[in-house]
Formats: sequence, structure tokens, C-alpha cells
Amino acid sequence: MVRQLQLADWFTLANAVCGAAAIFSIMSYLEGHEVKHVFYACGLVLAAMLFDVLDGRIARWRMVTSLLGRELDSLADVISFGVAPALLGYACGMVGLYDRVILVFFIACGVSRLARYNITAETLSEGTDKVKHFEGTPIPTSVFLVLLLAVAAWFGALGPHLWFGEATLAGFTLHPLALLFALSGSLMISRVRIPKP
Repeated sequence: MVRQLQLADWFTLANAVCGAAAIFSIMSYLEGHEVKHVFYACGLVLAAMLFDVLDGRIARWRMVTSLLGRELDSLADVISFGVAPALLGYACGMVGLYDRVILVFFIACGVSRLARYNITAETLSEGTDKVKHFEGTPIPTSVFLVLLLAVAAWFGALGPHLWFGEATLAGFTLHPLALLFALSGSLMISRVRIPKP
């Protein structure tokens, strides 16, 4: 298998490694409540974003793409920009029932968005090697949620101090900040066309 990997694929794997490491940092925060682990997790998601950008540029520079590379990219993105941000939201205080439903919805939207992209990429490229636009926002846009949570952590707005407080509906808790995850997920599965750089 290693022989089948192109240079760009190694950067894609680095993306996945950063996302997985971010998840472990989040678990370390949940275990010891040391805020530095939130910052580590956020930094690792940002590093994953850098590797995600580089893998595409390297593939275009070397003019080498493959189905394996595309699948690797999607799987890495699910970890780094779907699961890791959702777990970060949970660790930062979005622990109510409605919050968890929203966070799972966010991950499901990310997975669905990537699957749709993979099966429509050739159609969207209109016979060329490059996709001209995205349908729905790309999953790496979740990095904005990660940055927001990093700022919240910097100001100590975690757990019971999470911005915008909490609401109780039918006996279950919702943190309004979680609605940003619902918005992000909904935009991913929308039909909004976004030009691809």
C-alpha cells in the first residue's frame, strides 16, 4: 500500500494524524480540565487545515491525482473537520441533549457533504481536471468554529461560563452557541454554489 501513495497523499495522512491528535487532546482536557489541551486541539485542527491545503496544491503541482487520494482526503477531513470540532464543542460545554443532537447532525452533514462531492466531482469539473465550484460549504470551513472556541477558551468562557448561557426546553438543555454548528452543517449540505479557488 505504501508504494501506491503519492507525495500529496502523505500530506493528507498528516491531516488525519493532526485530527486524531486533536481528539486525544480534547479527551485530555475532559480528563484533567487543563485549558492548554483545548488550545492544543485547536492548534492541531489548524495544522490539519494547512496539510489539507497543501495536499491539493501538491497534487496539482505534480499533476498526479488518484481515487485513493480523493478517498483519503475525505476520510481525513471527516476526522479533522467533522469529528474533532464536534468533540471540541462538547468538551467546551455543549453537553445538553439538544447540543449533542446538533453536534451529531453537524458530523452527519459533513460526511454527507463529502460523499456528495466525491460522487459529483467529475460532473462539477465539466470534463476538466479541476472542479470549478463547490455545492455547499466545504467541511474545512468548520475551522471558524474551532477558532471561535479557542477565543472562548482564552476568555475562560467554557463549561458553565459558555457564551450565551443555556436554555431549557421540555426539560432538556440547549446552549445557543451550539446553533452555530447547526448552521455550519446546514450550509454544508445546501445547494449554495461556492467558487473553488
